[in-house]
Amino acid sequence: MKRTHRGKGDPMERRIEQALEPGEFIHDRSCFSFVSGLEQVARQVKGLIAAKPARAVELCEAFLAGCHAKAEELDDSSGSFGMFVKDLICLWIQSRQASGADPEETAATLIRWMDNDPYAFCHEIEKDTAAVFDSAGRAAFEKQIRAGFEAVAKDPASWPYRRLSAVLRAVYVGQRNVSAYVAHAERTGLTSEDCLAVAKLLAGRKPADALAWVDRGRAMDREQRFPSTAGYGLDQLHRELLVKLGRGDDALEAAWADFKEHPSKYAYEDLMKFVPRARRAQWHEKAMEAAKAAEVSSAIDLFVETNETERLADLVRVTGDPALEQVSHYATEPAAKKLEKKYPELAARLWRAQGLRIVDAGKSRYYDAALSNFERARDCYARAGLAGEWEETVRRVCAAHFRKTGFIGDFRALADGAKRGGRPSFLEGAKQRWKERLGS
Repeated sequence: MKRTHRGKGDPMERRIEQALEPGEFIHDRSCFSFVSGLEQVARQVKGLIAAKPARAVELCEAFLAGCHAKAEELDDSSGSFGMFVKDLICLWIQSRQASGADPEETAATLIRWMDNDPYAFCHEIEKDTAAVFDSAGRAAFEKQIRAGFEAVAKDPASWPYRRLSAVLRAVYVGQRNVSAYVAHAERTGLTSEDCLAVAKLLAGRKPADALAWVDRGRAMDREQRFPSTAGYGLDQLHRELLVKLGRGDDALEAAWADFKEHPSKYAYEDLMKFVPRARRAQWHEKAMEAAKAAEVSSAIDLFVETNETERLADLVRVTGDPALEQVSHYATEPAAKKLEKKYPELAARLWRAQGLRIVDAGKSRYYDAALSNFERARDCYARAGLAGEWEETVRRVCAAHFRKTGFIGDFRALADGAKRGGRPSFLEGAKQRWKERLGS
């Protein structure tokens, strides 16, 4: 039960408290709606900044205090509440700046919050605050973070060193201070992610310099055993910079090399961005031929995306059932739907593979989906005149999964020809029972 508060108090603070619903636990399914209510009140606070910035500061601080108290009374699995608190901190900074508050004090307070952050509201907040700090605020924040970093610089293995090093990188990106970023990165250990960050800062003004940083980052990535998280961004920026520098043919060749190495619908999309309109048909054929070397899942995705039904059919035809059963339903389901009309025998194998993938893994929460897959496999086999293939599927499933009582009864009904699609929905069934009960 919600608590009732009858005190007079500040009317805006009462709205904040009412929106926070003290004493009421907020489940994850309700968190989005709950946060929407908080955002409405925050917009009212924001509306005060122009005329009453000092009051906006006080209300932001009261709101933040309430959010910390509320953190124990909600399930924020979606992360929406945490994002709201980050936005509220940014609103607090804007309010302080509008009120003429000391930027050094603002920075010091924010850093204290970052250091004492039990609910991770300030995790990577430096990336958010970079856009709201004015020049004086950015300078004060950088000075204090740099001082903290220097205090722990003798212990590079420590968590404070690594954290403050990352914060400084974000600060320099926000300042667009290339020289400071490079000096700090080289001091603490330059990575391919640093090369990407510097290249992005330079791309608009100095594309040739940016390209040199991209090449450096890509070279570092190739030397690593596993590709970095910056790899895709470096490749994409590499091609964009080549075009900007008038080297469109080089960009196309780079995209082609990437596609040949890892054919996929995403690599195909990137490739076609650099193909002249008049040569698209030629390059499409070239890409489709190269895609024959792709792993099954990627090739299926690509052929579905590009409406290459015949190539898709050929691929499924030569791929064994065990391999199809390893492919995610995100790839096989669209493929099965595309093949059902013209190639029901191939669609049946894909539907069968999806069903087997679920029951073989014992994923009981998806048994209903598996039954739907088997029903479509049965119907496709019937249309293709392959009753024997369906009978073999039934034998395999019944032999391997007869102990799965939540599944096997419905499956046997399917095997006998029952139609799952004919079942009334929950609401339809309820309405029918209600009519029968009332005798109408």
